[in-house]
Amino acid sequence: MAGVNLHTWTGWGSLTYWNAFVATLEMHGKGRFWDPRLNDATQFPIAAKNGFGNLNPTLSPDDDRVTPKLAALHFYQLAIPSPKPALRGFNFSAMRGDELFSGKAKCNQCHLEPLWTEPGWNMHKPAEICTDDFQANRAPDKMYRTSPLGGLFSHLKGGFYHDGRFATLNDVVDHYNNCMNLGLIPQEKSDLIAYLLTL
Repeated sequence: MAGVNLHTWTGWGSLTYWNAFVATLEMHGKGRFWDPRLNDATQFPIAAKNGFGNLNPTLSPDDDRVTPKLAALHFYQLAIPSPKPALRGFNFSAMRGDELFSGKAKCNQCHLEPLWTEPGWNMHKPAEICTDDFQANRAPDKMYRTSPLGGLFSHLKGGFYHDGRFATLNDVVDHYNNCMNLGLIPQEKSDLIAYLLTL
């Protein structure tokens, strides 16, 4: 996730945001947490009622057991090497897929190399990616993040998208082929998938 701005499907916050959120709200650590978006009682009634948008506002820095550890935790997380595909040999299909990724398939418009997502604000409205807004509406910005594609091969058994709605990479490629009117033929889809599995 090095270089990736927002870290969840609905873009709540960065890795450091989630470290603070989990440590204070989920693990009940003794620390400060600030996110005024959680004060919206219409969208987040439980969070607003419990003051999660400004947790422990009077906590003395000397008593804060979470915040002083966030930088070191972030450094450690970014130092973890990303998974690499087992086979990265010469592959004509993947080479053709690389051309498609940046060309006809238009993947590189959102999944920019080498981050495989947009640098900066990597969020899109559900209609832009031809999907429903059910999960997006549960988040402050009501959008979906452009998922980084690095290590995509490691997700082959769990399904794709925030809710696993696409069982295979072929299903994902078919979705975008239809959504974006790309006109990819079966061989091109196969080549594109071969390339994706090398990332």
